[in-house]
Amino acid sequence: MYFNQMRFVGDNGKRKMENGNREAGKDKEMGNGLIGYFTFCLLPLYFLLSSCNSSTPDYVPKPKGYPRMDLPPQTYQALKEDHPYTFEYSKSAVILPDTFRMAEPHWIFVAYPSLNASIQLTYKPVQNNSQRLSGFINDAYRLAGKHQVRATGIREQVIKTKSGQTAVVLDLAGDVPSYTQFFTTDSSKHYLRGALYFTVADKQDSLKPAIDFLRKDVMHLLNTLKWKK
Repeated sequence: MYFNQMRFVGDNGKRKMENGNREAGKDKEMGNGLIGYFTFCLLPLYFLLSSCNSSTPDYVPKPKGYPRMDLPPQTYQALKEDHPYTFEYSKSAVILPDTFRMAEPHWIFVAYPSLNASIQLTYKPVQNNSQRLSGFINDAYRLAGKHQVRATGIREQVIKTKSGQTAVVLDLAGDVPSYTQFFTTDSSKHYLRGALYFTVADKQDSLKPAIDFLRKDVMHLLNTLKWKK
């Protein structure tokens, strides 16, 4: 009987051990399941947060670009037409008479067919009349001021040209018909006003290469301008 009791106790102990192992296995399986669940759910979140907090450099926008534009070489020639003034202008330009109804003698266009642009020149004799000259100068500012509705800014610059003339250059910013205007005079006999126009309605940004190119031609015109006696 003692042996049977020991066997019964032993069997009970074995069953308890087996049950304990079985419970431990279930706990282990449950633990592995929880680990797998958290790994599946939280690992992508970890990588997402890591990428947000990474030390990668900030995005740097590309510099502003402009449309490709084939610009002619900047070589010059002397004005051959008979006017009270002379200057050098681009070999890629042509001289055309101003045919507007209000045009006066010696009003011309320096036209750039390949760029759809032109520099309009209007000449006025001063006739040793200071009031007459003041009226011309006021008209120059008034005509430039007409663009203020669309212009975002106007810069005025008084320059001394290489030919010894004093000139006022007005640069307009924004989507305006004329981006550069100027006038010059000898204060007694001659007055000349100029305005750079484009015949296309493009934005200033898209025209910037041509504007910069033609402004150099405007400055060359002023620097080579001479009055005839």
